[in-house]
Amino acid sequence: MKYSERVTAMQSSPIRKLVPYALDAKAKGIKVYHLNIGQPDIKTPTGFFDAIKNFDSNVLEYAVSNGIPELIKALQDYYTTYDMHFDSDEILVTNGGSEALLFTMMATCDPGDNLLVPEPFYTNYNGFGQCVNIEVNPITTKAEDGFHLPSKEKICSLINPKTKGILLSNPGNPTGAVYTKDEVYMIAQIAIENNLWIIADEVYREFVYDGLDYTSFGNIKEIEDRVIIIDSVSKRYSACGARIGSIACKNKGLMAEILKLCQGRLCVATLEQIGSVELYKTPVSYFKEVNEEYKHRRDVLYNELMKVDGVVCEKPTGAFYIVAKLPVKNAEDFVIWMLKEFNKDGETVMVCPAEGFYATPGLGRDEIRLAYILNESDLYKAATILKEGLEQYVALTKKPQISPVEA
Repeated sequence: MKYSERVTAMQSSPIRKLVPYALDAKAKGIKVYHLNIGQPDIKTPTGFFDAIKNFDSNVLEYAVSNGIPELIKALQDYYTTYDMHFDSDEILVTNGGSEALLFTMMATCDPGDNLLVPEPFYTNYNGFGQCVNIEVNPITTKAEDGFHLPSKEKICSLINPKTKGILLSNPGNPTGAVYTKDEVYMIAQIAIENNLWIIADEVYREFVYDGLDYTSFGNIKEIEDRVIIIDSVSKRYSACGARIGSIACKNKGLMAEILKLCQGRLCVATLEQIGSVELYKTPVSYFKEVNEEYKHRRDVLYNELMKVDGVVCEKPTGAFYIVAKLPVKNAEDFVIWMLKEFNKDGETVMVCPAEGFYATPGLGRDEIRLAYILNESDLYKAATILKEGLEQYVALTKKPQISPVEA
């Protein structure tokens, strides 16, 4: 039997494809610290669970396709705190940010069209694009520059007649970069001059450190008809399993088209929507405490990583990820070696090879992404284990022998 070209063309998740190596290590009694996936250990606000426990109905009915009114209102109120004002028909609730991205791609691009995306990027941008026959054309950014954007001229040179928009996350996953106000306005100007959509993945909006100012694409009046904001409760409220995302856009015509897709999948889970209403009522003090915690974790991991000769990495200023260029030829080999061959007192670390976050062949092969989502004690252990493992691996690969993974 033949499988579709659509599904066979999709890449495996670089975040999850090495999980069998971690499972094998655990089966041998090795403790594995997971820095490979953005699953926070921050406590989910209790209001989410209380709302679900207090739900009382004889029938669990379909919700309306665009999202329950209470959650739409909660999202409107949330955006108002950022001086963004949406009517109720300018917000759609989705099954996580993933469905929001997929529906937005489907509504803005035809098969064969392309979106410009700064690389490295959230790997599912490429996966979703492949699923609906949309090309992801990379805007290459570099570790040495803190993964900030290249010049306007460079970006414009990548635009062709099939380019329909620019998709970017801010703060960035996997880079942790926070775009400056000048960078945001540069993208806005490019979109106006070339009649492009801006798909703004802002799910890490609250996670900005070191006193930096944050500029949302939703705050630029001149582009409000072409900005599509992707959002989610997953990381903001440490509620990844709720699978509640959203699309917000002032272009009512586009939102009416995306609503057709929402109607086709019927609805988003009712109970999770009810719980998420309470998440959006979480006090601002929650974010202040969480930000301080993540900033501290970032510093712990970054400081240990930078003790290794040859590591190239600018300190990230947002989200909870670090992308680091290592003094190795193949980071995936290093990740596998850490799980198969190395442990310190029965413990090792799993990180994520970064090559899968790039569209340009060959880029990211010597880079890893790390998520600083563990508590301080575990993170410090993981960081020291990673540092020692990397030092040993580098020493091994300098010897005239075959790859440590093949040995």
